[in-house]
Amino acid sequence: MDYQALGHTIASLRQQHGTSQQKMAEHLGISRATINALENGRSGDIGIKKVMKVLDYLGKELAIRDKSPFPTLEELRDEQ
Repeated sequence: MDYQALGHTIASLRQQHGTSQQKMAEHLGISRATINALENGRSGDIGIKKVMKVLDYLGKELAIRDKSPFPTLEELRDEQ
């Protein structure tokens, strides 16, 4: 998953939770502009701690796993 795909996933999760960027930003102590940049994949300088805070707020976590020798569905889709 690239940075832009992560942002779109975060935006979708936030919308599913029925919360606004402003409400989430206030709760996390992050600016709304930062949330917006993250969701739109425009800001590569957002630290991993902020990304993890956002994911935690949405009930998700960032996980590192072994790379599979098999392509992901996303990789197969991108080949077409």
